[in-house]
Amino acid sequence: MGGGIVSERIRARSSFPYPHDLDNGGTMAGDIPLRVLGDTGISVPAVGMGCWAIGGPDHNLGMPMGWSTADDAESAAGLERAHALGARLFDTADVYGHGHSERLIGQLVAQVPRADLVLTSKVGYFRGTAPHGFDPGHMRRQLEQSLENLRTDHLDIYFLHHSDFGPYDRWLRGAADTMRALRDEGLIRAIGMRGPHRFAPQRRAGGTAAREDKSATFRRVFDVVEPQILAVRDNLLTPSARSAPIISFAEQHGCGILLNKTLGQGLLVGVNDPAHPRVLGPGDHRSRKRWFTPAAGVVIGEGLARLRAIVGPDRADLVRVALWSGLLRSENAAVLVGFTRAAQVEMNLTCLGEPPPIDVIDAARAVMADVQRRLDNTGEVFLDERPPMSAVAPPVGATAPNP
Repeated sequence: MGGGIVSERIRARSSFPYPHDLDNGGTMAGDIPLRVLGDTGISVPAVGMGCWAIGGPDHNLGMPMGWSTADDAESAAGLERAHALGARLFDTADVYGHGHSERLIGQLVAQVPRADLVLTSKVGYFRGTAPHGFDPGHMRRQLEQSLENLRTDHLDIYFLHHSDFGPYDRWLRGAADTMRALRDEGLIRAIGMRGPHRFAPQRRAGGTAAREDKSATFRRVFDVVEPQILAVRDNLLTPSARSAPIISFAEQHGCGILLNKTLGQGLLVGVNDPAHPRVLGPGDHRSRKRWFTPAAGVVIGEGLARLRAIVGPDRADLVRVALWSGLLRSENAAVLVGFTRAAQVEMNLTCLGEPPPIDVIDAARAVMADVQRRLDNTGEVFLDERPPMSAVAPPVGATAPNP
């Protein structure tokens, strides 16, 4: 891409002698256990910081996609407190606040040794003026901006943020080749992609719009991208039948795993309390989600009351069982917890302790699985989501039909 920041930052991939690649006895500050992310050799404290929420309110693709409850001063304090308590993994994306989350993390990066950190970002949801979010030139330009925002010369993990590569996967091979080139140039250390999921605009299409099975999409894309890290949504409200197969698949392929939404975006610690309803401002994605409505809050609240009877009465007890439910899924997994306040960081990083007995974990999963089934019976997750028609997309390389 000629001169510029990225071209000046090219380094050999083998030249990263980071302390977080080394065995230091299995624990970090704050007694957070270490996890090695699959075959990458990258080791991280098992609880990492999800930094979507600190991006603040935002819109993208004609939808609210941010968080209206963020405060920059609290976000900065939370990032600093997280590092002080032993967190080293910070996960963000170019679209989180359209760079705002990255810039806040960049303030922390400027204060601490870069080798202390594992930084991840994502590309694809924001396309700017490019024909597609996975246009190769656009991907390079977005990485350059992300590196500038984060005040670093490389990312440890760079994710493809979704699996919609256009009709007949037009942009898939180019995106995969670009990721490998960025890795070879030393601008990223490892390639990541998401597990089975639905691209946000597809949820609103519904009606006559066809959807491919998301697991089939995942397998097709995985074979082309050959990622080293998978991002998987998993928490106590996620059916085990949905998360267990993809976690097993990751282990079989030597992939590290980042489990996200571990606290259910706060639902698992009671943030949706009908007795104290939270007002969500413009640009907050939760305003589209049925699970954040008062009616859903009643169902979740009943489940949390049952859960407290098993694990303990305090919010820290709920956090602990939610974190360990994820961490016990796989030894190759780290969990991500979001935050908007430093006090949330403090609790999330200090309450881990020893794993609860497996019968407690199983009981907690059973209680919240019942809650999840009751929630699903109320309708689609998103209030503006419409059921689709079934269809199977063509395989990679298929020829588009003649008009």
